Amino acid sequence: MNRCEWANSGPLELKYHDEEWGVPVHDDRLLFEMLILEGAQSGLSWSTILKKRESYLEAFDDFDAEKISKYSEVKIEELMNNAGIVRHKLKINAAIANAKSFLEIQKEYGTFDQYIWSFVNGHPVINKWAVLSDVPVSTAESLEMSKSLKKKGFKFIGATTCYAYMQAVGMVNDHLIPCFRYSEV
Repeated sequence: MNRCEWANSGPLELKYHDEEWGVPVHDDRLLFEMLILEGAQSGLSWSTILKKRESYLEAFDDFDAEKISKYSEVKIEELMNNAGIVRHKLKINAAIANAKSFLEIQKEYGTFDQYIWSFVNGHPVINKWAVLSDVPVSTAESLEMSKSLKKKGFKFIGATTCYAYMQAVGMVNDHLIPCFRYSEV
């Protein structure tokens, strides 16, 4: 069975690739989860984050933005001592700031989904990449998304992180053409 090359690096990557990556997401909680995880991944490998995902779910209250937006210094210290997550104070503080900004976007647009999917006009971009080296690390849309999110107070959300997020939540289909998931997604 043909898969995107990166999916063959381990069982977590394989499962993530086969079941989640590139599938359009419209659930605000899951959209928020992926945004926080992509920010945590910045400068690290995605497999590191996949290994820590369950710990993140527990440590960050199942990615409940309302709860995260109210985290205190005591909670931040608790997170800094949690070996199950990436213990990076700026990334932890960014998750809290991002929760606050996420809630503001929900108020303004009704849902985060409505806002975030506007960067691709509400429909996934279907790319036609034959090999991994063809896939860009960012696009004009991810740059526009990054600028907009930063303007709204988000942190750890550059154009490359935004593009990885777009791939993860199915805003773009970047499965390679030979991959069995390309036509399924």
